[in-house]
Amino acid sequence: MFLKEKRDGTIKAGGCADGRPQRVYTSKEDTSLPIISIEAMMLSCVIDAKENRYVVVSNIPGAFLHADMKDTVYMLLEGTVAEMIIKIDPTIYRKHIWYNKHCKPMLYVRLKKALYRTLQAALLFWKLLSETLQKWGFALNPYDKCVAKKNIEVKQCTIIWHVEDIKISHTNKNVVENILKKLNDEFGQESPLSTCRAKVLEYLE
Repeated sequence: MFLKEKRDGTIKAGGCADGRPQRVYTSKEDTSLPIISIEAMMLSCVIDAKENRYVVVSNIPGAFLHADMKDTVYMLLEGTVAEMIIKIDPTIYRKHIWYNKHCKPMLYVRLKKALYRTLQAALLFWKLLSETLQKWGFALNPYDKCVAKKNIEVKQCTIIWHVEDIKISHTNKNVVENILKKLNDEFGQESPLSTCRAKVLEYLE
């Protein structure tokens, strides 16, 4: 578990898996994901300025948990975390608890979702987001798979992303806000997207 203070002063909390043991049986080729290139990111900003586009940046909270875990991955929960899981539903989890030689409660679980720090989590979410955008009519750039574009109202709408951090731009404000609403409907059920609208934006923390 960890805590982090974000730029706006809010505190972000999260839990993650220890990905190191997965290196034994998982290759980098199977878990590497596309990331936005510096060149593509800078060019998109130049185009935004040149065309006087309306631009927003947004973050999808708990992004990885939207993606289903494709492989069979087990995780060991220890101590306080294991006890918290038992409290959720003792009738299900109590019988699976065991104690190590130091009397610490231990619980094995199988992951249904792509938990942060599992090696394939970021790739699984990239696939989910890219498939969602393509379903909405966006085309991925053949040279940079974290750039998507679609002509809307005769003008190009551009979306770039780095893991769960997204930048959306179009000359028409309503187009951008409509896409944000669709993203929020798709990925913001548990917690709404964190979106920044301003003349000066910071992209990526």
